[in-house]
Amino acid sequence: MVNATLPATEQIWGWLHEVPDPEVPAISVVDLGIVRDVAWQEDGDEPECVVTITPTYSGCPAMGVIAQAISETLRQHGVNRVRLATQLSPAWTTDWMSESGKTKLKGYGIAPPVQQAIDISGISRRRNTAPIACPHCGSTHTRVVSEFGSTSCKALYRCDDCREPFDYFKPH
Repeated sequence: MVNATLPATEQIWGWLHEVPDPEVPAISVVDLGIVRDVAWQEDGDEPECVVTITPTYSGCPAMGVIAQAISETLRQHGVNRVRLATQLSPAWTTDWMSESGKTKLKGYGIAPPVQQAIDISGISRRRNTAPIACPHCGSTHTRVVSEFGSTSCKALYRCDDCREPFDYFKPH
C-alpha cells in the first residue's frame, strides 16, 4: 500500500465500528469505548496503522480476541501493517460507551449503565443511586440478585414486574 492509497482514519473508524465485542456481540468495540485512537505512522517503506485500545479492565480475557478481530478486519480492507497499542491510563470507564452502544445493549437484553461512573473533575468514582430499568419491560422495579453477572463488567438483576432476570452493565 502506498501513501496515495492509504484509507483515511475516518474510514478505518468506520470499519472498526463493524468489529463486535466477543462477549456482547450486539455492540462494537468502538461503541464500547475500547478503541481510543487510530493513526498512521511512517515506518520505513510502508506506513503502519496504529490502533490504540484500552481493556475494560486489567486482565480482560477478551482482549486477545478483540485484538485479533481488529487486525483481521483491517487486513481484509487492505491495511497490511497494523499495530495495536494498549493504553492502560486513564483506565477505561463506561462513560466512554456511545449512546448508540447503550441502546444496542438494551436491545440485546442488557441494561446499560444509567449514570456517569466518574464525576466531572475525574477525581472520584460515583456510586449508583439511579434506578435500573428492566431491558425487557422497562420497569424500574428491579433488584440486584448478585453483584457478579455473566462477566465481571455486569451484575445480575431481576425485574419484580415481569420476573425476568437480566444483566446490568455496571458503571465503572
